[in-house]
Amino acid sequence: MSAHEAGDTALILLLAAAVVVAVVFAVIGLRVARPHRELGTDAERATFRALHSATAAGTHLRSGLNAAGAVKASKQFRSLLNCAVFAMTDEVQLLAWDGAGAAAKSPDSAAVMSLAAQAMGNGRTQVATLDGSLRRALGLTEADAGLKTAVICPIKVDSRAVGSVIILSRQASAGLVRATNEVADWVSAQLELTELAASRTMLAEAEVRALRAQISPHFIYNSLNAIASFINTDPQRARDLVVEFADFTRYSFRRHGDFTTVAEELRCIDRYLLLESARFGDRLRINLQIAPEVLNTVIPFLSLQPLVENAVRHGLEAKEGVGRLQIGARDRGAFTELTIEDDGVGMDPEQLRLVLAGQRDGHHVGLRNVDSRLRQVYGENHGLLIDTAVGHGMLITMTVPKNQPGNDT
Repeated sequence: MSAHEAGDTALILLLAAAVVVAVVFAVIGLRVARPHRELGTDAERATFRALHSATAAGTHLRSGLNAAGAVKASKQFRSLLNCAVFAMTDEVQLLAWDGAGAAAKSPDSAAVMSLAAQAMGNGRTQVATLDGSLRRALGLTEADAGLKTAVICPIKVDSRAVGSVIILSRQASAGLVRATNEVADWVSAQLELTELAASRTMLAEAEVRALRAQISPHFIYNSLNAIASFINTDPQRARDLVVEFADFTRYSFRRHGDFTTVAEELRCIDRYLLLESARFGDRLRINLQIAPEVLNTVIPFLSLQPLVENAVRHGLEAKEGVGRLQIGARDRGAFTELTIEDDGVGMDPEQLRLVLAGQRDGHHVGLRNVDSRLRQVYGENHGLLIDTAVGHGMLITMTVPKNQPGNDT
């Protein structure tokens, strides 16, 4: 093996190790913290520099493929590859150019995109020779005469090219081409993680919108009918119910914050039950057992109210005679335990399983959405616990940790 080939092989192995470890670091939020003085050998110091560059570049791509992040990441990647120029594009324009030519003359974006077109079109890495006109369009000067080759690698998300990585070099050795491919794959992985996080956020937002849609037609229709029934017989009560209705809908359709507190959710539930009591009359009996010390516990927005609505709408409304609803909030050390219990018609456990699995569209959508959001926020062990049987009511238990830093209420 020649010295040149050995150097290429070493670069590939070093970059591959950097990418693998840096991915792990980026996902779990760790940072390389080993003091420089402990890195005694040249190999250890080189590995540290590679890891640091890859990890630092990844942080700049967390908001997606954009100019601000690409400019900062490109500096790190150029250092990692030790190339004269490192550039990044999206599907339509040059985002970043770091290295030769940039100080004297900004590269022509159209020329760069022309260079990237074939790699993005067929999804495969391309190696191109820089001719005179292309060199001038790229802003290269006589001082950059030795730069004769470009390596262009597509950046892919879900097998679709969304951008490209471009490096300029004196010659495109096999090792440099493979190393550039590794960087492009690393960028692709970061963007896929970013899209996954965005998808989870959009899913959670969609589920909240679904809950609001559930509240909207059924409850609003019944509430307005109840209010209308008091306009002639008890105008003051009708006015009071209108105020409660306005406050309830204002909270339910608010546009800020994914989280709320137990106290705020209970206030919303109080308004909801006042409106339902106007419709049920003496048929609805409500009991609250709330520990004051848990009122400030942060919980996902609209996580308790849909459970109360499920109890009233599906459990008690179909029951003959008086229906009882009990709402509890208890201190369980590091956790807050919230319960909703009714003595209504209950539900077949197998049907409940299908509901929570999403195989019964339109039925008990509140239960399914709240259970799904709890598992997304707190983990699979924090979904709803539901005890029910036909004719025996339903008990729903929700347990959430008290310490939840960073949640926006």
